[in-house]
This record gives sequence, C-alpha cells and structure tokens, in this order.
Amino acid sequence: MSLKVDLNSDVGEGFGRWDLGCDEALLDIVTSANVACGFHAGDPDVMARTMAAAVARGVGIGAHPGFADLQGFGRRRIQMPDESLANLIRYQVGAAAVMARAAGGALRHVKLHGALANMAAESPDLARLCYLAALSAEPGLVLLVMPLTAMETAAREIGADWAAEIYADRAYADDGTLLPRSQPGAVIHDADAAAEQVATMVRDGAILCASGRRLPCPIRSVCVHGDTPGSLHISRTVRARLEDEGATLARL
Repeated sequence: MSLKVDLNSDVGEGFGRWDLGCDEALLDIVTSANVACGFHAGDPDVMARTMAAAVARGVGIGAHPGFADLQGFGRRRIQMPDESLANLIRYQVGAAAVMARAAGGALRHVKLHGALANMAAESPDLARLCYLAALSAEPGLVLLVMPLTAMETAAREIGADWAAEIYADRAYADDGTLLPRSQPGAVIHDADAAAEQVATMVRDGAILCASGRRLPCPIRSVCVHGDTPGSLHISRTVRARLEDEGATLARL
C-alpha cells in the first residue's frame, strides 16, 4: 500500500469545566483535528487550547460546525430556514478561522458534525448550502465529505476541493451511509476490527459495508471519533496498521 492518507479525529468537545475525550493524547496520533466550534460542543477557551496543541504538533486544523444543540451533542435533527442555517455555518467557520490564526495556525478544512452531517449526506441542496456558507466565510477550505452521498454530489457541483472520508469506528449500510447508532454493531469498539476495516478500505479504495458489499471510492482521510470509548487505543492501532501496510500518514 503506497498511499498517502490523513488520519483525523473530532476534538475540542469539552465545555467549561467538563472534559470529553483525550485530546492531548489524540493529537499525538492524528494528522488532522476537527475542532468543535461551540455550538454542539466546545467553547472559546477549549477551542484556543485545542488549536494551540494542534499547532504545536503540526496537526492540521479543521472546523467542525454543528447544530446549536449542546444538550443533544448535535445529534438531534433540527429544521431551520436556509438563511439561518447558512449563517449558523458561517458563524462557526469564521470563528474557527480566527481562533486558528490566533493560535499560530490556519484553518485547512471543514467537516459537518452529527445530525447536520447526516442530513447533508441525504440532501444535495442542504450539503451545497452548508458548503457554500463555509467557503464564503473561509475560501479554499478542503471539504471532508462522506463519499458516494449527497455530500460528494454537492462538493463536485460547486467545484470545491474535497476529500473522501471513511470512519474507522463505524459500520456502513449498503448505500455508503453510516448505520444508525441505534442499530447493533453500528459503532466498532474493537481496535483490531477497526484497523482491519480501515486497512481493507484504504487498500481496496472502497467502502466495506456491514453486509460485505464493497463500494469503490477514493479515500483521502480516516476518522476515529474522539468520544468513542477506547478512541485512543483505536487511533493508535489504526495508525500502526496503516503504517505497517506502507501508507504515509499526512495532514490534508
């Protein structure tokens, strides 16, 4: 496997006095960080600390905007007028860009969070709205998308730089979307199983569905969720397996 691939994680999801995940340790493993922007999780102080830690390690910084849903961690679907949703995205991406510069870095990519991401994967119109809003706040960002979904359709239509992302710790349905977390086996907790799934998908250039079906697609980034139990061990195991397979780990 002589490929270059990014390894990313969702970080900065603590709030005030409450910590979530193990960001400092994760940032020693991943090559890109998707930083919460204060709406589904995070706050200005958490953003600043997380981005400074990423810069110190040479980790790429991305914005991770979601719905204004701290209690539901951004995993509840919210219906909003288009203009309000666009402003919601601009607000978060703009804040992330300024905070990244203040930390001595630069915003490199954007990745939609939670329910917002799932909705964008189903609707090209919604995905297009979100992506154009993000790019209006910070032109030139790489869009992290779920391949073979409406996200990819929208990214291609607007001519943006986009990267197909797969998940190490999630199972896939036959249409290339993630199995709902409510379904058995949707979240992968076994580090070796996650590493095997990632290695197979990156090597084959295809999403491996829970049914065994393979969906060909280009893969540029691999995500391990920062809030998944055992995420640190999963991340280390996935990285080691990719390096053993001959892949080069590099930020977007």
